[in-house]
Amino acid sequence: RAELAMEGFAGIVDLRRGLGQRQVGSAVHASRAPPRRRTRTRGADLCKPKSKGYLGARENRRGRMLRFCATPPESGRLKVYDVDPMLNEFRDHLDYRYRRYREQLDAIVEAEGSLENFACGYDRMGFCVEDGKVVYREWAPAAQQVQLIGDFNDWKGWALEREAFGTWKLVLGEESECPVPHGSRVKVRLQTPHGNWVDRIPAWITYATVDANSFGAAYDGVFWNPPESERHVFRNQRPSPAPNALRIYECHVGMSGQEPKVSTYREFADEVLPRIKACNYNAIQLMAVQEHSYYASFGYHVTNAFAVSSRSGSPEDLKYLVDAAHGMGMVVIMDLVHSHASNNASDGLNGYDFGQKEEDSYFLSGDAGYHQQWDSRLFNYRNWEVLRYLLSNVKWWLQEYHFDGFRFDGVTSMLYHHHGINTAFTGSYSEYFGLSTNVDAVVYLMLANQLIHSCTKQGVSIAEDVSGMPTLCRPVSEGGVGFDYRLAMGVPDRWIEIIKHLPDEEWSMGDLVSTLCNRRYTEKTIAYSESHDQSIVGDQTIAFRLMGAEMYTGMSALEEAPQAVARGMALCKVIRAVTMAIGGEGWLNFMGNEFGHPEWIDFPREGNGWSYDKCRRRWDLADSPHLRYKFLLSFDAALEGLEEEHQFLCSPHQLVSEANEAKKTIVAERGALVFVFNFHHSEAYEGYKIGVGMPGKYALVLDSDAGVFGGQGRVYHDAEYFTTPEDGEGGFNGRPCSMQVFTPPRTVLVFRRVDE
Repeated sequence: RAELAMEGFAGIVDLRRGLGQRQVGSAVHASRAPPRRRTRTRGADLCKPKSKGYLGARENRRGRMLRFCATPPESGRLKVYDVDPMLNEFRDHLDYRYRRYREQLDAIVEAEGSLENFACGYDRMGFCVEDGKVVYREWAPAAQQVQLIGDFNDWKGWALEREAFGTWKLVLGEESECPVPHGSRVKVRLQTPHGNWVDRIPAWITYATVDANSFGAAYDGVFWNPPESERHVFRNQRPSPAPNALRIYECHVGMSGQEPKVSTYREFADEVLPRIKACNYNAIQLMAVQEHSYYASFGYHVTNAFAVSSRSGSPEDLKYLVDAAHGMGMVVIMDLVHSHASNNASDGLNGYDFGQKEEDSYFLSGDAGYHQQWDSRLFNYRNWEVLRYLLSNVKWWLQEYHFDGFRFDGVTSMLYHHHGINTAFTGSYSEYFGLSTNVDAVVYLMLANQLIHSCTKQGVSIAEDVSGMPTLCRPVSEGGVGFDYRLAMGVPDRWIEIIKHLPDEEWSMGDLVSTLCNRRYTEKTIAYSESHDQSIVGDQTIAFRLMGAEMYTGMSALEEAPQAVARGMALCKVIRAVTMAIGGEGWLNFMGNEFGHPEWIDFPREGNGWSYDKCRRRWDLADSPHLRYKFLLSFDAALEGLEEEHQFLCSPHQLVSEANEAKKTIVAERGALVFVFNFHHSEAYEGYKIGVGMPGKYALVLDSDAGVFGGQGRVYHDAEYFTTPEDGEGGFNGRPCSMQVFTPPRTVLVFRRVDE
């Protein structure tokens, strides 16, 4: 691990390796990964195998026995060991994990032809229309009888016939006209093993609705089969080539409007997408797309995995949004929740659990299948039909709606049987590979990532993981889990700690560099200073933490800014810039934070009188020429535009040459750019000497102190900066050249070399 002297570091930290091979994780917050009660230990066979031969067997769907062994792949050695030699100590575990993946994939290919075919369950399960017939199938092995009911048959039960492997089937209609009208309300009636009858929403339903004026009412499934004239026809291709580095705009459609209401997909496409494009983002990440009966869950308690959230419109409306984003050249990422499911029985997948055996259920049985604090159910990732359901869900959103990829929510909870609860990940590799590892879930994630990248070459997957598990973002073919990026979840937590507990003069530059550079070698990271997590009620955005109540009275651009506002505005810009510059290989911003959106998010609920006042975005603040929000918006657009022009996030050249504790400065090179950060609360430095890697003339390309960004305009923009060679051993701060700049307090300056 590279050492940073706390009293003033001068030297090189090569960000290509971060601060070393290891990544030190942090304890998972209860709001993101709550603990669960355990009565038995699961996965005892998932630790190091006792031998390198036969470990166990199971019977596949065709009756053949499949062996699981700890031998490495055909090449004899997984490539992850070459990337990170520290993994060699855990080769038994990693080889076993990879073998489990290969055996599962081979079984799928043998039974279904290919992983892609296996993931086309939506073409066979649920409602399928072909030649005027409606074929309805449901996997309910524990049910004694199954009936289809709906308003199309006056809610009278039509019996399904039992097929193999717990599937039930009903064929409707012999005519050319579909026997079930489009928009019909439908449910499935099941007789439980105890003999009673219950009504449920079909597990594969693609649309579900509820009375818009009713809070807490159960949803109805809807048979979605619009005529050709009403179906959306995609007009725009996915962005090609895909961006070299993602600049993600995280957004929630329902709360995206200025009015206190639930906004629609079409309103978002027409009114919000142009704003995002104008800010130079190249990707959007849509939250709360999957249907969830409880709006205040932020979309994380999914009830109907294949259905779009009907609050914001129809499936065709969502397709319109995705198509419009592609037309603007933006990648569209979906927030996918496969880590758990809502415990709702009447309108959720949990309604298919009658206490039956695990092999006949979507979920694990007993306490192992229940998340105590999330109050939700946990999937049985080893079950064949559960794999079909989840993998088909991945492909469904890629193929039917043209999403380009996913942010997988709650990955830490999936990776470990303890879900990361009360676990401070210190960086010891034994924390990642052992009895606590949920290999079933890891194998599922490997299959899901393999599927994503086989369905579309531009496909992208992002892991929300706080533990820092090694190999998470290495290709499956190398023995990794296959994600493209992981979220730098420790960074926003550290910013909160710094802002909340430390006065400006005690901010440590070495600590900032260490936090921002603490990521795994060859595993890409999405950096962010704050996301939706920091915006929800009970928390605060960075802008609100810095400026507080002054945001209500001191944001006028027509008068001098109060001290709290001037400080907050300046630090907002510098914090975002330094996090983006050295914090990762991608960037994420939550909707509204680019202009310092005040206050917090509070979804309508009984506790606030079902109010939408804090569940919207105040675009009028950013649009007003008389308020200071416009300055933060302009700076963010310039910062994103700078990355678009210079592509520094994907550059292999990344290093920090100085972290000066006394002067509160950081100097970093990223790609062809040189970043100079001055965090001092009052000191400006004239003729400040910085090290640079290339000789020649440099020009200023971004200045957070510029008047257009609400600054004081203290830096002369037409100045030319010439380097001086450094002949001494090690040069200046490890760089062969140096130059002198003027850096005001609480600013960031960015320079680029000018070709003669």
